[in-house]
Amino acid sequence: MTNTITASVEFFFKGRKISASVELDPDKHMQASGSLPDLYPLLASAAGLDLYSYEYEVMQMEPIIFQAERGLVRDYIREGMLDIPAFEQAWKEHSVMAQLQQIARQYLAIEDLNREATVKDALLAAYQVGRKSR
Repeated sequence: MTNTITASVEFFFKGRKISASVELDPDKHMQASGSLPDLYPLLASAAGLDLYSYEYEVMQMEPIIFQAERGLVRDYIREGMLDIPAFEQAWKEHSVMAQLQQIARQYLAIEDLNREATVKDALLAAYQVGRKSR
């Protein structure tokens, strides 16, 4: 899975226009913590703002605008707004299915798990049991 997003914010403070933009690899963050990072501190850093400044507080009042170049994340951006909870859930589901597909290929010689609904359901059930037993 390869996802790339650009998050940006633009605002005015004391008559001065301040813009910040960061490019993120959502996969890296999702693999590390299971969620996307808080983007305002990253944007503040990109703009050279102190996290304890009035500029930072004003920036946090503005919405972050998202653009996606590629990947699953594109499906969760509408009019520049990213549905973060929906993307994170979809990413996790996609990640599980990719792992189950690999298991099906390796142990069952199934190239497309979607064509084997019963096996897919059995693998998902086994995954859920293992997840609950943690």
